[in-house]
Amino acid sequence: MMTNSFEKIDILSLSYNELEKEIIEIGEPKFRAKQIYGWIMKGAWGKEMKNLPTSLIEKLDNHFIFTLPTVEKRLVSKIDGTKKYLFKLYDGELIESVFMKYEHGNTLCISSQVGCRMGCKFCASTLLGRTRDLLPSEMLGQIISAQKDTGERISNVVMMGIGEPLDNYDNTIKFLKLVSADEGLNIGLRHISVSTCGLVDKIDALSNEGLPITLSISLHAYDNDVRSEIMPVNKKYSIEELLTACQRYFEKTSRRISFEYTLIAGKNDTEQGAVALASIIKKYIKSPCHVNLIPLNEVKETRLSTSKNVAGFKNKLISLGINATVRRRLGSDINASCGQLRKGAKEENK
Repeated sequence: MMTNSFEKIDILSLSYNELEKEIIEIGEPKFRAKQIYGWIMKGAWGKEMKNLPTSLIEKLDNHFIFTLPTVEKRLVSKIDGTKKYLFKLYDGELIESVFMKYEHGNTLCISSQVGCRMGCKFCASTLLGRTRDLLPSEMLGQIISAQKDTGERISNVVMMGIGEPLDNYDNTIKFLKLVSADEGLNIGLRHISVSTCGLVDKIDALSNEGLPITLSISLHAYDNDVRSEIMPVNKKYSIEELLTACQRYFEKTSRRISFEYTLIAGKNDTEQGAVALASIIKKYIKSPCHVNLIPLNEVKETRLSTSKNVAGFKNKLISLGINATVRRRLGSDINASCGQLRKGAKEENK
């Protein structure tokens, strides 16, 4: 169930139809909803909504609350123009988003929680634990704020920032419906990726939602001993259970699964590991899939895999019939993997 601490209605978490009902309830004609919705999707409020009468603006202020994440810090890569945002929320909490330019359009990696409780050893997002879930408005607001700051349209979204999206299930589903709505930002669901560390019950629930997103599974290991060591969620849902759920997801949705695999030196990056990974994927996955290999950005808590090991791992997977690519390392000079900027800011303010 979606909750917030506002006394007023969180307008940016409302669908167009929900807003329409609220506007009628406060005694305004239905057509005003279209005007208002158009403005808030641009990040405008109050006097910025220039075609609304002052009396209506005052009524909106009394009935609704409108907040956007504000830019606390912005880092811009000198290598590829990637922009990393440290956003401040209405209550002072900090999250991160990353704006990346590709040939097929602009992508924003967004956060779904303030912190994370999943405990993955290679991820800076989880080092400070989880503070709270993000509201649908706060996920949507990252896109609106980034578009306002860059002056460019975002056409692709990846939910791979701070937090586990399926651990904030109801708010994530509401966000996906909001961001893809024709009346709103109208970002097609096929241009949105949702990443999960492997919450099997939530994967099964997601398969029934009828949302044609791309599901990305943070796998990161080829056996249960290694995965349980670096990803505590594996102690609840084993690799076998997770891969079986992935196959069920494909059978219900016909959407190809993507497996994220972060290469960590000395843990999971040998060619023998690639053989083991290919073997277990083939055993449980009978549908098309893709392995996205991720050379880890430098953080002091982990060691980078060498470029030789990365190439060897990829080539071995391909030779065994597994579709595999290496993710481009965008923003390597600004620590563009999520969690590091927030962690640094928290430590500075201690």
